[in-house]
Parts: sequence; structure tokens; C-alpha cells
Amino acid sequence: MKTAPSISAHEFAERRQRLLSALGDKAIAIIHSSHVVIRNRDADFPFRQDSSFLYLTGFNEPNAVAVFIPGRAEGEYVLFCQAKDPTMERWTGKRAGVEGAVKDYGADQAFTIEELDKQMVKLLAGRSEVHYRIGFETEFDLKVLSWLNTLRRQVRNGVAAPHTFKVLDNLVDEMRLFKSAAEVEMMRYSAQTAARAHTKAMQICRPGLSEFEVQSEIEREFRKDGMEPSYTSIVGGGENACILHYVENRSVLNSGDLLLIDAGSEHQGYASDITRSFPVNGRFSLEQAQLYQVVLDAQKAAIAAVKPGNNWDAPHQAAVRSLTQGLVALGLLQGEVEDLIKDPPKPEEGGVPQEAPYRQFYMHKTGHWLGLDVHDVGDYKLNGEWRTLEPGMVLTVEPGLYMSPAENLDPKWWNIGIRIEDDVLVTVDGCEVLTAGVVKEIADIEALMAQ
Repeated sequence: MKTAPSISAHEFAERRQRLLSALGDKAIAIIHSSHVVIRNRDADFPFRQDSSFLYLTGFNEPNAVAVFIPGRAEGEYVLFCQAKDPTMERWTGKRAGVEGAVKDYGADQAFTIEELDKQMVKLLAGRSEVHYRIGFETEFDLKVLSWLNTLRRQVRNGVAAPHTFKVLDNLVDEMRLFKSAAEVEMMRYSAQTAARAHTKAMQICRPGLSEFEVQSEIEREFRKDGMEPSYTSIVGGGENACILHYVENRSVLNSGDLLLIDAGSEHQGYASDITRSFPVNGRFSLEQAQLYQVVLDAQKAAIAAVKPGNNWDAPHQAAVRSLTQGLVALGLLQGEVEDLIKDPPKPEEGGVPQEAPYRQFYMHKTGHWLGLDVHDVGDYKLNGEWRTLEPGMVLTVEPGLYMSPAENLDPKWWNIGIRIEDDVLVTVDGCEVLTAGVVKEIADIEALMAQ
């Protein structure tokens, strides 16, 4: 079995050092972990660490707070965490404790989470700027304000309280947007597992199966590699494929329908995100094949636009133009492509907003950033302009067509939903499709399903 890649302690330390350097001498940064969330009564949802907290610490326990204090003599990285507790560990699993936080996770100092209020007042004293996730969680906002008010009451003793608050996400999100070589390897590994799962779905699919039976086979492949779904799997047959975020996955699959599967796996937090659409019975009908080829051509055009120097919106514009050309060629839209992709002017007050004609069949953007979150962090615009694509960025490319029943649509096209999605890394001279391990050409899909 292939050894799974991981992020080294050295890389986590390097990330923290980059943050410390960006903060400035008089600043302090605070970030808290995720909490355990109750599913119902005394059953919890599986714990998933906050992505930015995980990015900076590698620490995968709840009830923790990380603090970064540039230039502090006693240590610049302080971690508050749960204490070792043999009784609780018998119920909920091992804990690192304060010793493990230093020894195994690189903290310069560690305290129990019960000491947070007392120690934070000391750590904030003399710092002028506080960087934390303002508005992210009301309860934590109130904690920070309580520490600040405690310091303000000590001002006559010469204690200086912070006077500037900044959103920590602005620094961390930009760091996370650019993937290191190790992160790319994590995402490549996740993508390979997800590609194998989608291949398995094509191989086992047949009329009469339920959507959830196909879902179980996909997620079984994830679990075999020690992974879990990076989001709720979408497995929609027939008309369900035209529902963008369909997650019920309960219907029976019928011969003659297409099946749309949007599912990805997560390796140590790093996500993959793949969508494939294929015929339940293994053979595309004429109309399905025609529309599928339109979407595939659009995806190829969009992927070709993923390269350094192009802006974020270039792949979307390439996909929209290609999709519209294909719809005109099939007689599903009439007119000039330029007119069909242009949004009409905004109506006067009280008027009904209009949309470009192609939006009847394609209503979403062509991709999003990908990383520790499926819809990963990072600005899409800088100074009001679409940002330029640079090496190390990872994005999805996912055009689609959704032919919901409508008066202006011939019934032969009804309930055909198609989306084709791949994960794409921007490289120095172009791009790499990380999810290329699962077929998407019509002939290849039919050949695979016939085996």
C-alpha cells in the first residue's frame, strides 16, 4: 500500500514564522479551534478541525486556542489545549495535553484551556494590534472584549491595552491560497482516491440501483484510503441531476437517464472535488451525447484558460462562450453568441431583472478555489479587478447544463443534467489536472461501463 503523504512539522513551523513576520512587532494573533457539534441529544457530529487553525498548528483537537506573539522572549507560539485526563480519554480518545503540545506540535509554551482567561490578559498587555477572526463566533468575541476590558481597568498601573483590531483571515487566507509542494502532493493523493471512486461508480452503475447504493460504493473507496467525504456527496439521477445541490440520494436509477455524481474525498483536511455525468445503462442517447459534448468542450476551453497571467474569470468566460456556441448549434438558443452571453441592462426602478439567455441552462460560475476547504479561502478580486492566476493556486473547473422542463424547451431535452468538474493546479507554464484519473470522453465512459 502506498504511503500517504503528510505535512511535516517543519512546514507547520515555517507557516507560523511567515505569519509572525507579517504581524509586526507590536501585534498579537489569536485563533481558536472548532468545537464538537451535537448532532442530536448526546450524539455528536464527527469532529472536523477549523481549517485555518489546522493550517497553522496541525493540532486536531477541539477546545484549543493558538496565540502568536512576535518577539516575545518566553516564546512566540502559545497553545492552549485540553489537559490530559485519563477518565475523559477513556471515553473520547487520547489528548496531547500541554506536554504534547510542546513536544509533538511545536508550541513554545502551552497551558490548559482553563487558564485561557488569566493568561490572555498577560499576553495582550503591551500589544497595540490584535488580529483575530472578528465576528466569526459571538462567544469568542465576548471573551476578547472581556480581556480588553480587564486590561483597560489596569491603565492607571501603566498597563497598555490594544487599540487596533484587525481580521486575521486577511493574512491567513492569502497564505493558504498558494499551495506548497507538500500541499500539492496531499491534494494529488486525495484526487487520485476520488478519481478511483468515480471510476468504481461507473463500473457498478446499472438500472434498478438506488442513488444511495452508488453513494455507498464511492464513499467505501474513500474509506479504504483512510479518507472521508470532503462534502456531502451529490448522486442525482434523471431529473435530480438538474438540482444543483441535490443530496437526498434516495431515488431509483432508471435506464435512459443520466446520473450526475459530485463527490470528493479529504486527506488530512485537503479536499478533492470531482463531478462526472454518465448514462445509467452505459450508453448515451443522441440528445444526451450532444449536450454532454457541449459541456466537455466548454470544460476543455476553460481548462486551457487556466494559466499564469490570465485572470480568475478567464476560465468562466471561456466556458460560457463555448457552452453558448454549442447551444446555438443545437438550436436551443437563437441569435448571436455575443448577444446571448451579455446580461441585459439593469431595469429601471420597479422593473423585473433580466438575465442573459444562456443562464436558463447554466446558472453558476465555472469554479472556486480548492484546498483545506472545498470552497477554499482567498480573494477572487483585488482592488476591484479579477485577480491574476499564479502558480500554486488550485481551482475547480466545472461547467454544466441543466435542462429542466420549460415551455420553450422541446421535451426530448427535459431532465438532462450534466456537470463535468476537475481540480486544476496552476503551474509555471500552464496547469495540471489533478483529477485526470477518471475518464470523461464519451467513448471512454461507454467502454468502461461495458466492461
